[in-house]
Amino acid sequence: MTFANAGSLGVQSGKRDEVVAILTRPSPDLADAGCLLYEVGTNDAEPDTVYVVELWASAEAHRASLQLPSVKAAIAEAMPMLTGTMGGFRFDVAGSPLRNA
Repeated sequence: MTFANAGSLGVQSGKRDEVVAILTRPSPDLADAGCLLYEVGTNDAEPDTVYVVELWASAEAHRASLQLPSVKAAIAEAMPMLTGTMGGFRFDVAGSPLRNA
């Protein structure tokens, strides 16, 4: 069963593009850790927010990824530009009409 994590990150005014650049850097470590999809986006109606949607092989794979040195470094780099406002939700995926399982 796969695991989905969708969230929003509040960013300091004018820092959105810098945070997007950090989060969209190529990271083979994520795929090796079980990340199946990692999409980062924005909405011009909310210029101080970055959105992230992740699909993982499992919730455990997601948790374990947070211990990767490359992930810790990216988080540390982005943190000073975040406001602390976060939203989102997580769920175990039951299925999809686009793929088997």
